[in-house]
Amino acid sequence: MGKIIDCHAHMAVPTQLPAYKAGLLSHRGAHGRGKVGATDDDIRAAFDRVEMAPEGHLACLDKAGVDMQVLSPRPYQLMHSEKPAKLVHWYVEEVNDLIARECALYPDRFVPMAGLPQTAGDPIENALPELERCVKEMGFRGCLVNPDPYENSGQKAPPMGDRYWYPLYEKLCELDVVGHIHSASSRNPEREPYSLHFINEETTAVYGLVKSTVLDDFPDLKILVSHGGGAIPYQMGRFDSSSVRRPPRFADRMRKLYYDTVLYSREAIELLIKVVGPEHCLFGAEMPGVGSAINPDTGDTFDTIIPHIRACDFISDEEKDAILGGTAMKLFKIDAD
Repeated sequence: MGKIIDCHAHMAVPTQLPAYKAGLLSHRGAHGRGKVGATDDDIRAAFDRVEMAPEGHLACLDKAGVDMQVLSPRPYQLMHSEKPAKLVHWYVEEVNDLIARECALYPDRFVPMAGLPQTAGDPIENALPELERCVKEMGFRGCLVNPDPYENSGQKAPPMGDRYWYPLYEKLCELDVVGHIHSASSRNPEREPYSLHFINEETTAVYGLVKSTVLDDFPDLKILVSHGGGAIPYQMGRFDSSSVRRPPRFADRMRKLYYDTVLYSREAIELLIKVVGPEHCLFGAEMPGVGSAINPDTGDTFDTIIPHIRACDFISDEEKDAILGGTAMKLFKIDAD
């Protein structure tokens, strides 16, 4: 049995970070960039603080038996639609620096994934220097990619098969790192709160990638899709049927992507594995997070999903180990030691 790696986890937040963000938004950059100013002790305290789960961050991992996590920013905090654009760049750069420090403090538990300073309406090239800095200077293994930097404000970003995104795909291939599709906040929470917006945008992102030439133009592109690919596995028959009339086949092409298991129910996880194949699934629990509430039907937290994967009787033990960590080790280039 190999390492168990949660491929989808978000940073512990020292209290200085939201205070820093509030300051940026208040003065709109008039006071300059500033710094977060968290000490190492502040970061350690954030990992021990009980916030979204019955235990602190590290205690959650120990209880679940998770060896490592791939640590990224909290997406709904990234404010990609905010203006002026420099606020987004300053905030995301500070967040990435904090993640690098968190991973350095706990090198055996965490590996870093960057946030991209995507800014609504601007070329994606503007975000690439930060990706290059994170990978080349701090050893990050990739970045979150938001399909909707407008954050559900009414304007629409180009579909992910559009040439707008090609500089990002080129850079991901050049650096040989992972693009993890994960939407961010929603400016229309009454109709579509950010948790629902995540699912809708990730569904649209998969469709845009699969129905375009991106996967042909970038055969080495490594894309991981959050939350099991949104609605795509559940609705795959609909898209597959249409593609049989107009090849290539949707089912074949969607299996060129990877999908995490941040789904929080046995039935959904089993469906994902059956639809995309175990070789394209990575264990993700995002703990602590939205799934860390106690499920009244089981007495465990909803994100207690390792037993669901272990209980799949239609895949082999080797395939279960690959889902739980083996594939993540290859994709994110994590040492076996």
